[in-house]
Amino acid sequence: MYAFNYCTIPAEGIYNKEALAPLMSVIETCHIYLIGYTPKIDFINALQNDNTLELKFEVLGAEHIVGYELSSELSLKMDGDLHYLEDASGQRCWPDETEMLARLSSDSKAINFEVKYVGQAYGQDGSRNAIDRLLKHETLQKIALKGVPNGYRLTLLLLSVQPNNQLITTINPFAKNRDEGSARIQSGLEKLFNTSEEERISLYEAALIRYFYPEFNKEFKDSFPSTNLKILQDCYNKDFCTVVAEICIDELPFRLWSQAVKPAIYHIAKHSLHNDEDRRMFFGR
Repeated sequence: MYAFNYCTIPAEGIYNKEALAPLMSVIETCHIYLIGYTPKIDFINALQNDNTLELKFEVLGAEHIVGYELSSELSLKMDGDLHYLEDASGQRCWPDETEMLARLSSDSKAINFEVKYVGQAYGQDGSRNAIDRLLKHETLQKIALKGVPNGYRLTLLLLSVQPNNQLITTINPFAKNRDEGSARIQSGLEKLFNTSEEERISLYEAALIRYFYPEFNKEFKDSFPSTNLKILQDCYNKDFCTVVAEICIDELPFRLWSQAVKPAIYHIAKHSLHNDEDRRMFFGR
């Protein structure tokens, strides 16, 4: 399972309906959410050296520069405090903000999202999205009341998980036991295509909780990782041998990390469940 789309907003932004409106087409598909700390980013200045645009930022007391090569017809201008680029015809432009922050994160290695909580919201037939849940989320309020460290802000990462099943079959030509090959393939097909979106959301949440081991998921980390008991018990009965949840999105404006996982842009939470004890630990049976 993998995240194919995302939205990131400051935690206080969930109450700003006007600001959320342009993002709702994505938010409505996001059933997984991560709550965490990200460093504050202050824009300091923009300078043009010949055909190079340098954007200077301050993060946690350190300065970082993101550079862009410009065409010869573009020049840096200012309108009050607003910086912009202008071409010969007077047309204005500016680097894309999402790409700019992703570049800043990649170049500086200073923009990291510390995962403090992982949760999900699904509702009836996917009618509930992450924002619906977060508006009345006791843990989000608890984290906010505990206080955010100086220089950081409370941030939300909302994820859309792939909406349908995909099948990958691996054949081992050196397998010693080939007698049950056909039966195992058929069993895998039946499990795969009988897995609902609601089950995949719960599996994805469970995999991330066990992987990041977030501080505020304390109640569920060591055994059952979700409050959605019935749905994961049904998954247990399907006898999955491995659960994999991926977050591999190049455009993310930060690297995810936790006390259990080092900062990285790509994360693959893989949990092998080949024996009954592994499955009991993962599904809480």
